[in-house]
Amino acid sequence: MVAHMADESIRILETFENPKQDRDYTIHVKIPEFTCLCPRTGQPDFATLHLDYVPDKLCVELKSLKLYMTSYRDLGSFHEAVTNIILNDLISTLEPRYMRLTAKFNVRGGIYTTVVAEHRAPGWNQPEPITLP
Repeated sequence: MVAHMADESIRILETFENPKQDRDYTIHVKIPEFTCLCPRTGQPDFATLHLDYVPDKLCVELKSLKLYMTSYRDLGSFHEAVTNIILNDLISTLEPRYMRLTAKFNVRGGIYTTVVAEHRAPGWNQPEPITLP
């Protein structure tokens, strides 16, 4: 099993105050160059991550998010594990109303893997979508 310690200095997620805390709105972040290592072979695994969240009091600062994501480059982890670790770190930092992380891993051995992990804050309900005529 391959396991390297990530550089803790770049594992810090910085935040800023949500400028519109009284409104539910969605932030979508696409991370097309995510890389980690296969824990069995040590070979790189590449993915595009899609982060969608409804902030509460805090939003993630994007440069710190980029540095955080690069900290996984030399870390051996299964797709399911790394997706949930990232989601847990983001939840504990931001405490969002809602968050979904979709990790679409590139083909490996003829198999594509997509992992979707979600979080809903207790008591938060998604607003009803409005359909216009």
